Amino acid sequence: MRIVLLGAPGCGKGTQAKLMAGKYRVPQISSGELLRQAVSEKTELGKRVESIMASGELVSDDIATDAVTERLRSNESKRGFVLDGFPRTIPQAQQLDTRLGWMNRPLQLALYFSLDPAVVVKRTLGRLECAKCGASYNRYFSPPAKRGICEHCGSKELVQRLDDRQHAVRARLDAYERDTAPLITYFRAQHKLRTVEGEGDIQDIFGRICEIVDTEIRPLETKVIAIETGREYRSDALTLISGGKVERRGFAGDSQKAAGKNVAKKKVVRKKAAGKEVAKKKVVRKKAAQKKVAKKKVVKKKIVVRKSASKKRTRKG
Repeated sequence: MRIVLLGAPGCGKGTQAKLMAGKYRVPQISSGELLRQAVSEKTELGKRVESIMASGELVSDDIATDAVTERLRSNESKRGFVLDGFPRTIPQAQQLDTRLGWMNRPLQLALYFSLDPAVVVKRTLGRLECAKCGASYNRYFSPPAKRGICEHCGSKELVQRLDDRQHAVRARLDAYERDTAPLITYFRAQHKLRTVEGEGDIQDIFGRICEIVDTEIRPLETKVIAIETGREYRSDALTLISGGKVERRGFAGDSQKAAGKNVAKKKVVRKKAAGKEVAKKKVVRKKAAQKKVAKKKVVKKKIVVRKSASKKRTRKG
């Protein structure tokens, strides 16, 4: 599956991307996360974009596209990916389409998260992130059970990202309306856009997403993956159930057996049809022969009758 998530900052793309990555076993690729990682690691790329990100402005198309493309070429992205926060502009989308075209792996869907602008602002300003494990919270909608303490690792470092501060949020929303919102029309023109209602419980939203993905993408998958036993399964022959366990539905060989059965069945049908055709021809020939014999008998009978009539006339004369 190859999906891009669209929506204003704070609409829930990141949260849903993580859930999708976990369920469908594909990486979540976030251009923002890649760039923030570069900033924290003080790489050359990080030094170039640090001040831009702090001000809430968007990095150049070339920088963002190069960072994402490198990740798309990695082995972990071969089964698919969920793009979160990229592309942000139509030129980025065009570059992405071109590069994915070179890889023969075009995008399949663009999921647009529809959300009221007032809710978007509140979600963004209230967003918190654990500095240690990266877990996300929101002081208004989904605060941690204990104030200021991460529920996952117990860290007390719940911080607000630089680009989630008030002046940066306003700049990001303006940039979104100006540069990113036109992507809705761009992907709609490609017949890839699907709209997801972004307000409500996280699991409810995730359920809507899964319904779209399972209906439009999963039935078409035929990839093969290896599991711990060393045997191979078709990806559409596995179903994730609670607790991260996998329910076995079929081996990769099952499809080959089914194909063999279909071929054998077709041969039997053809053989029967050929047998019926031959039998039909024999019946037709037999009937034709019988008609011919009956016709000859009628002709002979007429000739005999005429001869006898002729003899009677000769005697009378």
